[in-house]
Amino acid sequence: MEPALPRLPSHDEPSAWVRRFAPLIPAGGAVLDLACGKGRHARFLASLGHAVEAVDRDADALATLAGTTGIAVRQADLEGGPWPYYGHAFDGIVVTNYLFRPLLPHLAVALAEGGVLIYETFMVGNERFGKPAAPAHLLRVGELLDLLGKRFTVVAFEQGEVSRPRPAVVQRICVRRGSRFSLPESA
Repeated sequence: MEPALPRLPSHDEPSAWVRRFAPLIPAGGAVLDLACGKGRHARFLASLGHAVEAVDRDADALATLAGTTGIAVRQADLEGGPWPYYGHAFDGIVVTNYLFRPLLPHLAVALAEGGVLIYETFMVGNERFGKPAAPAHLLRVGELLDLLGKRFTVVAFEQGEVSRPRPAVVQRICVRRGSRFSLPESA
């Protein structure tokens, strides 16, 4: 019997996957929360002492983060506009519940040496549970591992069906640029 995957988070609390691997992000580092929505992960990462850049195209969602200590917001069309982070390097990058494949190479370049990428989104099979259901928004089996595992040190990878907070099929990966690191005791 396969072990159960951690449950997906509610819309307000940070993902268990992000909470689990956030301690690997270098202390006080610059972190990008890509397609951040209302910023549940940005808030969490800022509470850990990181300088967070929260980017999303939704101005109303970003407005909920206005004035939050440790968080800079940027409104950007990540799918139709230019990549806003050329020349930037982040110690951590967090992406949840979002997939736009043309951005994956940009994320790889934007990850600093020693930096950690924490990615969690939906994959094929999720269409039986509702949205997202379009193939463009669903990872293929092992896709994150195939794309990122060749360039980075894989800390953890999971894929499969979850039942909470609602049934879904997800894929998750945590990778690090560079080979030396220690897992936090709780990982």
